[in-house]
Amino acid sequence: MNREELISKWLNNDLNDQEFEAFKNLEDYDDLAKLNNSLQAFKAEDYNTSAELDKVLSKIKSTKKQTTHWIKPLMRVAAILAVCFSLYYYTTTLDTTITTQFAQKTTIELPDASSVSLNAKSLLVFNKKDWKQEREVELNGEAFFKVAKGSTFNVITKSGTVTVYGTQFNVKQRDNYFEVICYEGLVGVTYNTQETKLKPGDSFLIIDGKIIAKEKENRLTPSWLNNESQFKSLPFKEVIAEFERQYHVNITLLNINSDELVTVGFPHNNIDVAIKNITVPLHLTHSKDNNSITLKRE
Repeated sequence: MNREELISKWLNNDLNDQEFEAFKNLEDYDDLAKLNNSLQAFKAEDYNTSAELDKVLSKIKSTKKQTTHWIKPLMRVAAILAVCFSLYYYTTTLDTTITTQFAQKTTIELPDASSVSLNAKSLLVFNKKDWKQEREVELNGEAFFKVAKGSTFNVITKSGTVTVYGTQFNVKQRDNYFEVICYEGLVGVTYNTQETKLKPGDSFLIIDGKIIAKEKENRLTPSWLNNESQFKSLPFKEVIAEFERQYHVNITLLNINSDELVTVGFPHNNIDVAIKNITVPLHLTHSKDNNSITLKRE
């Protein structure tokens, strides 16, 4: 049975179990189902078609002046069809937006079976309808990508564009911080119209508008996927910002230079251990009051 016959029988609620399974396998099944749900709010009231037709014919016979009455049912149908097409166009062209909150991570699958893992306080946007023509996502925050083979795949951020020639890479775009790490394949990073290509282990890092050189990355995946954050020779303010995102707290620094370069790490599942990890190595003291933490250097 072809696509049109399946859709026609579906509209008439006339699908058997086997036909319904075939219908669910249609490429645009999700869009059709979404359209059907949206139309429930606009469903016209039930009426007897034969009875209505008899009434119209009767009126036509009784007087020519009343011939316009038959237009009303057609106008109703036309209005519903107009709403149908408008809703279908609207719902199938909407962007899909995925967000994470404080201390939240999530992994999603894109239309081509590529996967994206989002770190805390991050946002990802893509358009399912245009995916076959253009594999492109917008990112604000941090994400790890495993890209399926296919056409060019672009990650658009406020700081720069990441073009994929390989499969696995991490992108972190925060305030005045932009970092791309290639874990597998080849990745191109376009910043200020200039492209830099990264091989496995290579990094591209911009902090406060300055390019920062980094050592080769030895890990196979980002540390945050294993619920911990690792920082090597990075400003302490980046450690604090990530700590706040992972634990949803506010941190105040006293007598501490936030631009000081530090090498520390902390887990995402134990705040007490995490505080010790970022204070003891740096000889800092701390006090904690509900969701507020104060770090101090004596």
